[in-house]
Amino acid sequence: MNFFKFIILSMGLATPMANAIVIRHDVPDDNYYAAPSDFPPLATLYNIGVHGTLIHPEWVLTAAHAVFCMNPGQKIKIGDEIVSVANRYSHPDYQLGGEHDIALIKLDSEIKGIEPAELYDGNTEKGAVTWFIGVGGTGTGLKGQTVSYKENNGKLRKAQNKIIGTTDTDLVFKFEKGSKGESLEGVSGNGDSGGPAYIRDGDKYVLLGISSRVDSWFYDVGEYGVTELYTRVTSYRDWIHQVFSANDDSARKSITTQSPFLQDSMKSKNMDELCASLEVQ
Repeated sequence: MNFFKFIILSMGLATPMANAIVIRHDVPDDNYYAAPSDFPPLATLYNIGVHGTLIHPEWVLTAAHAVFCMNPGQKIKIGDEIVSVANRYSHPDYQLGGEHDIALIKLDSEIKGIEPAELYDGNTEKGAVTWFIGVGGTGTGLKGQTVSYKENNGKLRKAQNKIIGTTDTDLVFKFEKGSKGESLEGVSGNGDSGGPAYIRDGDKYVLLGISSRVDSWFYDVGEYGVTELYTRVTSYRDWIHQVFSANDDSARKSITTQSPFLQDSMKSKNMDELCASLEVQ
């Protein structure tokens, strides 16, 4: 989920990495096909994927490592609507590749006709089976991700995975094989950082986690056995509401950072061109 290597390989540019859906090898691919109606609050940040979740008519929640182009005026897509970014606010304690991988995107205008997702407010996530959803590269657990976002051509997939553990900052998932996994077991691959781990509660969508990073030394992206970490939303509810309720932009900036989190290999002078090439249409 570290988005940088992915863009380097696919575009010849130094930018950060993301994730999409890698599936079971013994279940037909089309069983995983999804539609926007499966998770209406899904936001798409770039034309290659990378996601967030609408949690308020004017706010999208995503991963901090995914905001490198979320500058004022940049366009993102929510449902069928294209909307401009007003500003970005990331957690002040985040450092690339680490914990606190969470950010808020303020929109220039309200999204109407889409019900925002609710934030999970409990502490009993362990054992819960959640859904992932996104576009980008795919493949199966036997070989990991083998299909690039370009080859996938934006096909939306969703998959299930069980939370096997929690920390103060993260939810822990593992890609299991066969009977150990869910019927639509899957994990993130390249092309969907910031995407949701969510559940349905009646007609409501509840957000539990935000796709952040791989936590495995011996497994590549999407291989059976890989462990993935999603930022634990319930741990950041207070911070989210502090950002929401701040009186003005100055107050928001005092409790956040506006860093784009560019890696050393990324050149600031090239970012305008890169961001224009990645903007949704």
